[in-house]
Amino acid sequence: MSEMSETHDQLNTLEAAALAELNTVTSADALQAWYGRLFGTKRSKGALDEAMAALGSLPREARPAFGKRANEVKQALLAAHEARQVAVREAELDRALSSGAIDVTLPGAPVQRGRLHPSTQTLRRICAIFAGLGFEVYRSPDVETDANNFELLNMPEEHPARDMWDTFYTTQPGVILRTHTSPGQIRAMRAFGKGGSAPIRVVLPGMVYRYEQVTARSEMQFNQIEGIAIGRHITLADLKGTMTEFARRMYGDDARIRFRGSYFPFTEPSVEIDVYWGLATERDRMITKGTGWLEIAGAGMVHPTVLRNGGYDPAQWSGFAFGMGPERTAMKLYGINDIRHFWANDLRFLEQF
Repeated sequence: MSEMSETHDQLNTLEAAALAELNTVTSADALQAWYGRLFGTKRSKGALDEAMAALGSLPREARPAFGKRANEVKQALLAAHEARQVAVREAELDRALSSGAIDVTLPGAPVQRGRLHPSTQTLRRICAIFAGLGFEVYRSPDVETDANNFELLNMPEEHPARDMWDTFYTTQPGVILRTHTSPGQIRAMRAFGKGGSAPIRVVLPGMVYRYEQVTARSEMQFNQIEGIAIGRHITLADLKGTMTEFARRMYGDDARIRFRGSYFPFTEPSVEIDVYWGLATERDRMITKGTGWLEIAGAGMVHPTVLRNGGYDPAQWSGFAFGMGPERTAMKLYGINDIRHFWANDLRFLEQF
C-alpha cells in the first residue's frame, strides 16, 4: 500500500472512530472532552493535528489531495460536534425539567409582604380619628411659596417670628420647602370656603423640612398634620374639646393632656398641647426635658389677619387651627424614646410595626 493510501486510511479511520464515539456522548463535559481529544487544547495537540502532521512527509504532488481530504474530515467532525451539542443541551434540559417538576397541588411558598412605615401608620390613624370628628383630608404641596408659608400667615418679610423655623430656600426666588403644614390653611380656606361663605373642617397631612439639629426629639424632616375648622361662633372651648377627644381616641380614656399658653403668629390666642409621658427613667427625663410631658401639637384660634387672607370676614367668622407630628404622637403611642429611629431604616425597628 502506498504512503498516500495509508494517510487517507488514517483520516478515514479517525473520522469513523470519532463519529462513533460522538454518538455515545450524553453530557456537556463528555462533549468538551471529545472536542479536546480531536482538536486539541491550549496545552496539547489533538488527534486531527497529529494526523495533519503527515502532510509534510508526502510527495509534493500528493499534498493537495491529502489536504483537501483532511479539511473535509475536519468540517464533518465540526458539524457533527455542533449537532451533538444541540442534542446534548436539549437532553440535559429535559432531564432537569423532569427531575425538578413542580407539583402544582403543593401549597405555594409564602411571599414576604412589605408593610407601612410606622409614621405612615400613625398618620393614617390620626386622619381616621379626625375623619370621625367630621374633618376632610386635603393635600397641599411640599414646595411652597414664601407668601403662603410666611406672609399670608401674618409673617411679612423681616418679621422676627420667621426665626422660629430654620428654612430650606431654593435657587428660585420666593420658593422654599415648607417649614410647616400651616400654609395649607390658606389653600384650604380658598379651595373650600366658597369665597368666605362656607364653614370648613379640614386636616392637611404631609412632610415638612427644617434646617436644624437632629436630636432624640427633633428631626430635620418629618411628617406633620395640620387641622383647621372655620365657622360661626367657634371658640377656644371647641379647640380644647376637639383635642381632648382626639387624645382619648388615640391614647385611651385615661390619656392625660395639658394646654399651655404659647405664641404663634398665625393664631391668637395660641397654646401648646402636651401628653403625659412619665419620668420613670433618665431617658424619660431627657425626652421630656425633665417635665414628664411631651409636646405633641401647637394650636390656637385662627388670627383675624389669616382669616382675612383666606377670604373670610373675621367679624363674622372664627376658627381654630392645630399642627402635630405623627412621629411625636407615635413616640407616646408605642413607647419609642428616640425620634431618629423613624428615619434610620433599621429593619429591627421597622419590622416591629
